[in-house]
Amino acid sequence: MLKNLIKTSTVGMSHEEWLEHRRDSIGGSDAASIIGLNPWCSPYTVWADKLGKLPPQEDNERMRLGRDLEDYVAKRFTERTGKKVRRENSIIINPQYPFAHANVDRMVVGEDAGLECKTTSVLNLKKFKNGSYPEQYYVQCVHYLAVTGCKKWYLGVLVLGEGFYDFTIERDEGEIQALMDSEEAFWKYVEDKTPPPTDGEKSTTETISILYPESNEETVSLFAYDTDLKQYMTLSSQIKALEAQKDEVANRVKAFMNEAGKGESDTFKVSWVSAERNSFDAKRFASDHKHLNLSEYYKKSTSRTFRVTEKK
Repeated sequence: MLKNLIKTSTVGMSHEEWLEHRRDSIGGSDAASIIGLNPWCSPYTVWADKLGKLPPQEDNERMRLGRDLEDYVAKRFTERTGKKVRRENSIIINPQYPFAHANVDRMVVGEDAGLECKTTSVLNLKKFKNGSYPEQYYVQCVHYLAVTGCKKWYLGVLVLGEGFYDFTIERDEGEIQALMDSEEAFWKYVEDKTPPPTDGEKSTTETISILYPESNEETVSLFAYDTDLKQYMTLSSQIKALEAQKDEVANRVKAFMNEAGKGESDTFKVSWVSAERNSFDAKRFASDHKHLNLSEYYKKSTSRTFRVTEKK
């Protein structure tokens, strides 16, 4: 680890204070999102989060599980490799990359290296076949190598109910520079408060809905987006045609299956099983119980529908 690093202690720091600190620069968990390698978070979402435009992410079971099992993963790593690790209770800034920070899980004792601890579902097991692992894990480790200046980074992954895996990421100056260049370019968007280019990721769609939840009566000029709108209409027509083709294929198979719930071919398995669903008829209940005030049980929500029509 480099000697000229700037460290801010996280001992006694509240979760809210930690969130504020992480907004001041790019963290390891942001890195893959910025270069488009995180399927759950886009560059646009990271930009909005860094500017405080999004509500704090609510803690969930997956996040808690990762925190609670971090120590277990570190112990398993030591058990397998014989390498001792220690906590690094600080947010690290490298003056060479002031737009980036590292909040690492562990440092390896007596070695110029760190450890990233991960916990994941057995549903992701296929990502660990033949020595592979998710690319966003790799990018996070490269980010930490850049910020800390370490020579290597270890990755310990617990696949719940299946097994423990460990990997070694060696320092590669070319990859580090490429990642830091991308992060620096992204950080300009944050500093300028100018959004990065949008994409079609679900995360971007949800972020835009959060940023602009309600409409007003204003009509804006979209002449600059006429080409985009034409493309949107063309794609909509293509999707509609493809959906019809897909339904046609499915109907051929279903008509042959008749009452059979499952089927198999040389390469595929098909499931077409019966399922029951009970739904509550709120309108009928209100009609049958008019003496009851049900207003407090209704949850109001606002949404906007995007619709494009061609002018006559």
